[in-house]
Amino acid sequence: MLSVVRVHLPSDIPIVGCEITPYVLLRRPDGSISNDDVPETAPADGQFMRYRWYRIQSDRKVPICSVHPMEQATIQCLGCVKSKIPVAKSYHCSAKCFSDAWQHHKVLHERASSSLNENGAEEEELFGRFSSGGSGVLSTTGSGSLSNFGQSPGVNNGPMPSYPSGTDKNSGETWFEVGRSRTYTPTADDIGHALKFECVAVDAEKKALLGLPSSIMTSRVIPAPTPTPRRRIQVNGDVLGHLDLDSQTLSLGTFTVLSYNILADAYATSDAYSYCPTWALSWTYRRQNLLREIIGYHADIICLQEALYKKRTTEVYSGNPLAIDGCATFFRRDKFSHVKKYEVEFNKAAQSLTDAIIPAAQKRMALSRLIKDNIALIAVLEAKFGNHGAENPGKRQLLCVANTHINVHQDLKDVKLWEVHTLLKGLEKIAVSADIPMLVCGDFNSIPGSTPHGLLAVGKVDQMHPDLAIDPLGILRPLSKLNHQLPLVSAYSAFARMAGVGYDFDHQRRRMDPSTNEPLFTNCTRDFTGTVDYIFYTADSLTVESLLELLDEESLRKDTALPSPEWPSDHIALLAEFRCKPRIRR
Repeated sequence: MLSVVRVHLPSDIPIVGCEITPYVLLRRPDGSISNDDVPETAPADGQFMRYRWYRIQSDRKVPICSVHPMEQATIQCLGCVKSKIPVAKSYHCSAKCFSDAWQHHKVLHERASSSLNENGAEEEELFGRFSSGGSGVLSTTGSGSLSNFGQSPGVNNGPMPSYPSGTDKNSGETWFEVGRSRTYTPTADDIGHALKFECVAVDAEKKALLGLPSSIMTSRVIPAPTPTPRRRIQVNGDVLGHLDLDSQTLSLGTFTVLSYNILADAYATSDAYSYCPTWALSWTYRRQNLLREIIGYHADIICLQEALYKKRTTEVYSGNPLAIDGCATFFRRDKFSHVKKYEVEFNKAAQSLTDAIIPAAQKRMALSRLIKDNIALIAVLEAKFGNHGAENPGKRQLLCVANTHINVHQDLKDVKLWEVHTLLKGLEKIAVSADIPMLVCGDFNSIPGSTPHGLLAVGKVDQMHPDLAIDPLGILRPLSKLNHQLPLVSAYSAFARMAGVGYDFDHQRRRMDPSTNEPLFTNCTRDFTGTVDYIFYTADSLTVESLLELLDEESLRKDTALPSPEWPSDHIALLAEFRCKPRIRR
């Protein structure tokens, strides 16, 4: 007889928009054990599985903490309410929660004040004084009861998001059926409610249940935590300030480029990121967050690393069919058309190099060191917008975009530099064959001051750099060859050069390293914080118009590091808006 052996959930915390797939282990009529489904459309010996999802309803209402969505809120920030910040962001589960989140939370107030352009007195009234013990800022019941929330006249200008709570069977709770399949995706209507999954074997002919249903309950459904949207900061031109990312109307002749290491699912493990809740590491949750974030940037060109499109080359060289990750490049068809694509597989380049310079007896050792499955994807695009002016009417505006993920191993500094040099030499060949602006984007796994960064940013390496001492295969010799002629500049160095005053400019300058003119970090984990991601551009043909604002490390540390419930990767996204310079007739 068909029966249920065991049921469990991958996580007992359901999140809006993230599909829940219970693990159901079945004993089939032939006695075998399997987790394969037995649907009504394909019964086994006249028996099939029936599934039901239920939502509990209750009259008790509670607000949810904006920082810890699994917790009930006991404190509300009245400054948020007065400044018309979404009311859900005003709730906190404890005074410590509010205190720990204050550096991040106050940014909401500062932005609200900046956008409303209030005078100083009004700003003081709006923000209150955090150091005053909460006076003018916090509303709390003290006893833990929530009955005082939303009852202060003139304070709450919007409805409080109220959710049922508790699973006390004596409180008049009612179960509502919400699904009839093995999987279920919680909706906004489920927020704050517990869910119940039920499964039972059924006789296909009689439609009678074969035994008692097996069931399992979740905790309360939580909304997907969303970070405060990042804005683009103008760094060029007469207009100073920020730009609305929701607006897709850019200046004539400009385009935006996003570069983002999205953290491959295979690497997003609790062992590597033990500080991140397991539900926030799950691919169903991170996929939703990544899509929301990436789509929200409205980029014209997107360069992703650790994606599954142009895979890294483990499969080719080790016979492993599960090539883990790679690079993917996307572009808007209304802004660009595809002209040509080049795939740079460093493994193949390693084969050619060893054949040329490595003695036969050392080839196996050399390939073991060089073959790390890294790749680069180069796309040549043609712009559909025109800004090259009357000097060259009808001239095609081409653009070359390189997207790469360089070797991560810190003890292989020679391999990192060789990979970057190999890519740049390939781009030089393209530049010689066509007068074409270039972008070089990606995760280079190289900090400012390293030889790969120096080669990219300066066009050559310091021949006395200590990293060059690591070259057991002699692949970097002679050192004089380590150069290129592309006029590359790091896009984010524009933050260090911009002339302006005000909130946006001061905050971005503080997030830059003045000794390198690079961001303080683009990768932030518990064990490492530093810059390894870049967008380089050819400064003779492109100018930077605006940049996506950088994040503040202190605000990220409230969740220890990245990834977190708010941010789905251990890297931050970089985005730059460029303008093609007018061509000069030759």
